[in-house]
Amino acid sequence: MHGLVDCHCHISSEDFDKDIEEVIAHSKQAGLLGILAVAEHHGEFDKIIELSQRFPGFIFPCLGVHPVQQTVPTVQRCVSLQDLDAALPLIEKYEEHLVAIGEVGLDFTPRFVSEEGAKDIQRQVLVRQAELAKRLDLPLNVHSRSAGRPTIQLLKEQGVEKALLHAFDGKPSVAMEGVKAGYFFSIPPSIIRSEQQKLVKQLPLENICLETDSPALGPEKQVRNEPSNLLVSAEYISKIKGLPLETVLEVTTRNALRLFPKLKAAIKL
Repeated sequence: MHGLVDCHCHISSEDFDKDIEEVIAHSKQAGLLGILAVAEHHGEFDKIIELSQRFPGFIFPCLGVHPVQQTVPTVQRCVSLQDLDAALPLIEKYEEHLVAIGEVGLDFTPRFVSEEGAKDIQRQVLVRQAELAKRLDLPLNVHSRSAGRPTIQLLKEQGVEKALLHAFDGKPSVAMEGVKAGYFFSIPPSIIRSEQQKLVKQLPLENICLETDSPALGPEKQVRNEPSNLLVSAEYISKIKGLPLETVLEVTTRNALRLFPKLKAAIKL
């Protein structure tokens, strides 16, 4: 099995508006089989669906509500129940197109949860989306910044069986609780300069997927990341684990297709 799957990418970002054709062409040249396009708020749902129709069989939509919302370019705030209420009808509208619900999760970075009750609201938003994912039989594409243990604990409490923990910043010992629950962890190109190296050492390859989180989390800080950098993740995982690159490519792609069944049905191998 040859090729890579970018399991978590913000391809709908304005950063890609001017050269999306070139970005997709570079991705295919780099050996990508597909890109999972995640959303953060309902305002980008239509754009993600349009991109998936513009690049059929390559861009696959995941719609969800992120725990942190950006109201204007420089202002971010904790999610509200109103944000979720605005998004749910659209998720239902597009359900047949979706390969996952995401990006969802918890973000307990202090500046986002300084108000009383903010953590509880994030939990409520995540619980309702977990319930939706179970009802639609879709995996969750999960954010868990500064909230690794509470996120995994909540997913387990909700009976979530299919989940991808993206760019996990928790302790490796906490991640192993997710491994026991059958969850997967995706590794971005920023692995070459991050604490995630310790995580990769401990995670079984059978629970690892690849992501770019483009345009963020690239090999270099403050430089736009692209899906074509996915191979950087694979090469570094190969180096850390002392495994052939081909093995990492084959297993991580197989993991992605197992976690996202609708992806497997659409990708031509």
